[in-house]
Amino acid sequence: MATLILNADASPVSLLPLSTISWEEAIRYLVSDKATVLEWHEDWIVRSEKWSTPVPAVMILKEYQKKKNTVRFSKLNVFLRDGYACQYCGEEVTNKTATLDHVLPVSHGGKTTFENCVCACSKCNASKGNNKKIVPKMKPYKPSYFQLAEKRKRMDWHLAHPSWSNYLV
Repeated sequence: MATLILNADASPVSLLPLSTISWEEAIRYLVSDKATVLEWHEDWIVRSEKWSTPVPAVMILKEYQKKKNTVRFSKLNVFLRDGYACQYCGEEVTNKTATLDHVLPVSHGGKTTFENCVCACSKCNASKGNNKKIVPKMKPYKPSYFQLAEKRKRMDWHLAHPSWSNYLV
């Protein structure tokens, strides 16, 4: 179980990945007075010898944390940029079926960058192989943080607590 951590402006600290902390860290934030609890896990209480408390489900930081506006390269960010669709056949893929394909294969000097990698289904990736003449439907590009964040907002979220949906608008 995790705790959603919000910035002082009540928005998630990060959407890529979603800003969550472990329940142990949430208790540390609570005890050290770094954050205020907005929602609790009603059915989950942690106890020590002299103290007990429900586990926080959503917390808001007392001090504003500057948001990142850069995007690091990762497979999941490439899949998100491409909308979880194969860039060769257009088939929709999932995290489990998506593969990362180098447009210019590594064996031909291709780099692992946003500008050279696309989301592909395993069938298209295997049939393309080492061929550098097969190109994706859209030219790959480096997305901005805000482009990826907007795409992420439109996708379904795994909510560890029902109250999270109130803060992920």
